Order: sequence, then C-alpha cells, then structure tokens
Amino acid sequence: MSTTYHVLNGDCLADQLKQTQINQDFIVCRECCIEGDLIASDLSNFWSIRAKFIANNYHTTEEDYFNKSVKEFEKRNHLPENAAVCLWFENDLFCQTNMWLILSLLTQQPTLKLYRIFPVVENDADTWKGFGIADTEMLEQAYTSKVLFEPEDVDLGKSLWIAYKNNNLEELKALSKTPSSCFQHLEEVCQAHIDRFPADETLGRPEKVVREIIETTSKDFKTVFAEFSDREGIYGFSDLQVKAIYDKQILI
Repeated sequence: MSTTYHVLNGDCLADQLKQTQINQDFIVCRECCIEGDLIASDLSNFWSIRAKFIANNYHTTEEDYFNKSVKEFEKRNHLPENAAVCLWFENDLFCQTNMWLILSLLTQQPTLKLYRIFPVVENDADTWKGFGIADTEMLEQAYTSKVLFEPEDVDLGKSLWIAYKNNNLEELKALSKTPSSCFQHLEEVCQAHIDRFPADETLGRPEKVVREIIETTSKDFKTVFAEFSDREGIYGFSDLQVKAIYDKQILI
C-alpha cells in the first residue's frame, strides 16, 4: 500500500493539520517565489540565488535558508516509489507560484502519484482566505476531496513555472486559459501577476491599490495592509510584501 506524504504551503498549516486524523508526513514549503530572481543554471545555483535574496530581504541568513527551506525541499529525494503526494496549496498567486516550483521538482520522480488539495470555500467572500480559516472538519473534508494530477495537469504546472520564472507574460496568459481540474481561478490569478507589470510602465496593480488606500483611507500601515488584503487577496501577499510597496508609496 502506498505511503502518503503532504507538501504544505507553510508552518501554520502544519500546526492545523496536527489537530486532524491525517497522517503527519509533512514537507513544508518555506519559499516566496512571488518575488526575487528565479533564473538559475541548475538547482544548486537556484538555491544559492534564493538564499541570497531571502537573506537580503527577510532579516535572516543564507545558512538559515538552507537549514529551514532547502532541507525541507530535499525531503522529496527520499520519497518512496509510487508514494502519494498531496499538495496543500491555496489559489492565490503567492501559493500558486510556490506550487508550480514544487511540481517542477516532483515530476523528476515519475512514479509519484500527485494530488491537489483545495481549501474548502463555503462562500465567495472567502475565496482567497485559504486554509487559514479552516477548522478540523474542513481540513479533513479538503483531504477527502483531493484531485489527482493527470499527466496533462502536471505538464501544465511545469509549463506555468517555466513561463513564470522567465517572466514570459504572453506565454503565461496563454497557459492560463488551459482547462484543468487541478487549477482553480488560474486565468484570474495569472492576470493578477501580469497586472504587476503594465505595458505603459506606470504603477503596477498592487502599487496602485496601496497608493489609493493611503490617499483615501489611511496612512497607518496596519490599516493599509488589512484593506489591501480585503481588496487584493488574490495576490496572497504577506505584510512583508505589502510593507515593501507601502514604504515606496508613502514617500511619494
């Protein structure tokens, strides 16, 4: 009988799942592919590039990145053949870019059976709130409703990662129109990323929203972050990403 493993979108979800009856074989994704350089000559070079970016922008060290992030990713090297691997990722851009990376890595082991775990969404207002609002029952329901990645779904994930990391926005837009039961809101999410880089080189969509909030609602960062999250939950930005935008806009 195949062993089941779970790739999680963060440590908070790991803590939540420990309260369920779901087995505890976790690989925690501690990355933020939403920003920073992603182009590398090989995987080793990729980790080095990411370590430098994370250390320079997230008040940590390259050593910590390798110990806390890369070691988690390397657990995939020890997955047994024919194992089931469940990808617990939300639909926002932050989670999606990380999941595309994960897919590109896991597909190097062709015998794995990959599954997508979607958050249970009970009303449209919670579309982008993900697993954070889930109770034990909802998490177990999400697991029961897992969706198998068929070969074409895996290929789509790999192609999305290549287009994304190369900043090929035209290809990303084309791929986003591909129907797949393993990707929800894909066209909407990819468009949100494209909107970060307007052709006329004006402010990107997140910057415009932060500026509007500052000008019309409040200059207080906590208020700005809460308002941005309500309006643009599709990005999945943490306070760190929004603070970087805020700091630039508050000076204008």
